[in-house]
Amino acid sequence: MSGLSILVIQTAFVGDVVLSTPLFEAARTRLGANRIGAVVRPETANLLRNSPHVDDIVIYDKHGAQKGPLELLRLARGLRGAGYDAALIPHRSLRSALLGFLAGIPVRVGFDRSAGRLGRLLLTDRVPYRSVHEVDRNLSLLASWEGDTDGIRPALYPDDEDRMRVDALMRQSDVAPSEPLCGISPGSVWATKRWLPGRYAALIRRLAREYGYRSVLFGSSGDRPLCAEIAAESGVDPLNAAGALTLLQSAALAARCSAMVSNDTGMGHVAAAMDTPVVALFGPTVPAFGFVPYGPGHQVVETPLDCRPCSAHGGNRCPIGTHDCMGGITVERVIEAVAVQLGLSGKPGPSVKD
Repeated sequence: MSGLSILVIQTAFVGDVVLSTPLFEAARTRLGANRIGAVVRPETANLLRNSPHVDDIVIYDKHGAQKGPLELLRLARGLRGAGYDAALIPHRSLRSALLGFLAGIPVRVGFDRSAGRLGRLLLTDRVPYRSVHEVDRNLSLLASWEGDTDGIRPALYPDDEDRMRVDALMRQSDVAPSEPLCGISPGSVWATKRWLPGRYAALIRRLAREYGYRSVLFGSSGDRPLCAEIAAESGVDPLNAAGALTLLQSAALAARCSAMVSNDTGMGHVAAAMDTPVVALFGPTVPAFGFVPYGPGHQVVETPLDCRPCSAHGGNRCPIGTHDCMGGITVERVIEAVAVQLGLSGKPGPSVKD
């Protein structure tokens, strides 16, 4: 396979890009591809900086400056001249399949559940969409080629500058280098995926007063008001890092945390990629979708309800008006799971259910 040039088209969210990183590594180390490109949204591109398995990062601002069919055609024209041999398309959207087709890439591999019949027809190879973890599902796109993909897991590569920025933020916030930290990621694009702010505040307060852990609030600039609200209600002065760091800098900070508590969203996958144990809070979505933090030692806290799952991604409001899937997750259950991850009691289990 030496000399193969591969393009991965993944224009979904932060977690989706993190869970696609094994695909880059497998293409490089197991298939011997000498050139690997990635098409990603501008807000996720930083995740792939420094990766030894990505040579070209192509920005596709599909909801902003490159919105619309003319910009899609312009991007495809540029990719057509880049000479890629194959496109791997884990993102199951018509636009992603269309981009590979318009770029004239001869081999286009995606899932048999790519959006709509047209999306599937635009692929040259359709791989069964199996009910397994997203990492393993993505790696199945390489089934057309020989190569062992066992043991490959998500990985991110913050550098010394990223770690220095984290050092500076901690100094500015009077966080000692040796202070024990627990990460908290309370935001989500989907409102129904968010655990209640008051319960995050109570969790942070108990972590400080009962276990001596300072919490670090993670999120985008859009999450900063939510994180500020939680920090104020906690009354114990957590570090609010929301909007203060790039994604790779956030990964470097997550690596310093002894555990991460996260909704079913991207930061949990970032932390897991940095070998930080994760307690993931699942509400409208379910682990069976294949998006739990990848690898051993993580835990899921969830409330079994007949109405779950209500959708593939969550939504902006509960369809039945209760939001019991998140409201039913108690602080006590979460603190128990976190205590396990911090090595303060018990042994980790695969799931904690109310």
